[in-house]
Amino acid sequence: MIPRTLFDPEHEAFRNTTRRFLAEQCMPFHAQWEEDHQVPREVWKKAGELGLLNATTPEAYGGLGLDRRFSLIVGEEVTRVSANGLIGFGVHDIVAGYLINFGTEAQKHKWLPKMATGEAIAAVAMTEPGTGSDLQGVKTRATLVGDHYIINGSKTFISNGTHCDLVVVVAKTGNTGKGSQDISLIIVEADRPGLSKSTPLRKVGLHAQDTTMLFFEDLRVPKENVVGGVAGQGFFQLMKELAWERLGIAGNSIAGARAVLEHTLEYTRGRSVFGKPIFDFQNSRFKLADMKINIEVGQNYVDRCMALCLEHKLTPQASAAAKLWCSDLYSKVVDECVQLHGGNGYMLEYPVARHYLDHRVLRIAGGANDIMKELVGRTL
Repeated sequence: MIPRTLFDPEHEAFRNTTRRFLAEQCMPFHAQWEEDHQVPREVWKKAGELGLLNATTPEAYGGLGLDRRFSLIVGEEVTRVSANGLIGFGVHDIVAGYLINFGTEAQKHKWLPKMATGEAIAAVAMTEPGTGSDLQGVKTRATLVGDHYIINGSKTFISNGTHCDLVVVVAKTGNTGKGSQDISLIIVEADRPGLSKSTPLRKVGLHAQDTTMLFFEDLRVPKENVVGGVAGQGFFQLMKELAWERLGIAGNSIAGARAVLEHTLEYTRGRSVFGKPIFDFQNSRFKLADMKINIEVGQNYVDRCMALCLEHKLTPQASAAAKLWCSDLYSKVVDECVQLHGGNGYMLEYPVARHYLDHRVLRIAGGANDIMKELVGRTL
C-alpha cells in the first residue's frame, strides 16, 4: 500500500512520545476512569508537561508553536488504543483554536498558557436539549445589560463538563432575526455564580469521558468575554473551526479502523475453526482485503485534507466529506471485525469490543453525517 508521507521525523518522534504516555500513564488506569466517568486532572497536567495539549498554540502564549499535524497525531493515537477518556483533549484543542484565531490579546494571554500546561481545562457548549446540528437554532441567550452579558439557557453533551475551568458558550446576543448574525461565542469561567453542572451523563460508550449538562441562570460575564471582543461573529468563528474539528474526526476514524483491522488480522490468524485458521477462509480474506483497501483510500484523503489545512486551503465541504466517509467506514470496519471475532467480539477484554462501544458517536459528533451530506450537496 502507499506509505504515508505527511509526517516528518519530528512528527514521528512526537507520535512515539504520545504512545509511551498512553501506554504508561493512561491505559493501566483506564478501567478505573471508566468507573469514575472522568479522567483525573493530574493526567491533564502530565500531558501538558509533554506538550500533548495545544501543541499548536504559539510560543508567545505558552505553547510549542507547532503545526496541526501534531494535534492530528494525538487524536490518532488516542483513538488507536480506544483511550476514550482522553477524547476531551481534542475539545480542549478546538477551544484553543477559537482563542488563537479569533480571541483578543487579553483572552489569549489569560487562558492559552494555562490550557497548554493542563492547569485550565476547556470545554465548548454548542448543543442544547432541543437543538443539535442546527447551531442557528440555539435558545441560550446572552442579554447585554450595561457592561455585562446576562446568560440564561442550558447545554448538553459537554465534553470536559465536570473538570472544565472555562467554557466557550454559543449564545444568541442579537435580535435581527437573521440567524447567524445574532450568534456570539462567549467565554464563561466555570466558577461564576449562575453556572451549574449535572452529574456525568451515562452514555452507550466513551465511559471514561467526562460529559455533562451545563445550566446558566442569570449568569453575568463582562462584555469583554465575547470571543474577539465583537458580538455577532460567533457563527463565522464556528464555521471556520468546524472544518478542523471534522477533519480531526475523520483522522481519528481512520486510525480507529486501522487499529481494529490489525487486531482482527492477529485474531483470525490465531483462531481456528473446522481445522484451519479463520484467516485461511477465502470469505475472511476477502472481507479483510476490502477493509484494508478502504482504510488506505480514506487515509490518503485525510492526509490530502491535512496538507490543504496546513496551506489554509481546506474547504468546509472537503472536511465534511472526510468526516462523513471516514466515520461511516469506521462503523463498517468495526461491525465486520466483531463478526470475524465471533462471540469474543462481544467481550470487552478484546479491543474490538471497546471500539464497538466508542466509535458510534463519531457519526454524530461535529455535525450529524446526514448534515454532512447536505453540506456537500449544496456544492452540486
